[in-house]
Amino acid sequence: MNDLPEPSVFTSTSGRSNGATDGTLLSQWNYEQTVAEIEGIIYRIERGELELAEVFAQFAIAVEHLRHCENFLTRQQQQVDLLIETLVDETEPF
Repeated sequence: MNDLPEPSVFTSTSGRSNGATDGTLLSQWNYEQTVAEIEGIIYRIERGELELAEVFAQFAIAVEHLRHCENFLTRQQQQVDLLIETLVDETEPF
């Protein structure tokens, strides 16, 4: 049995988008909070705290959150790559 403490942040069951891909809500989205929500869902599923229908609903929410996290990380990697490219271009002699 898993003896880890229960995460303090859980996702809502509304299934609403957290705004990670919506520019108007992007400032409200938080990567760390989203990861905590995913961990909370996994914890509740593993503990058997949910009815079967709710397991599927929460799993769908977790997958959506994972997609948002992946998109965020991809955008951040692109920005880092661009910054590195810019830095390399600036240090090369003309």
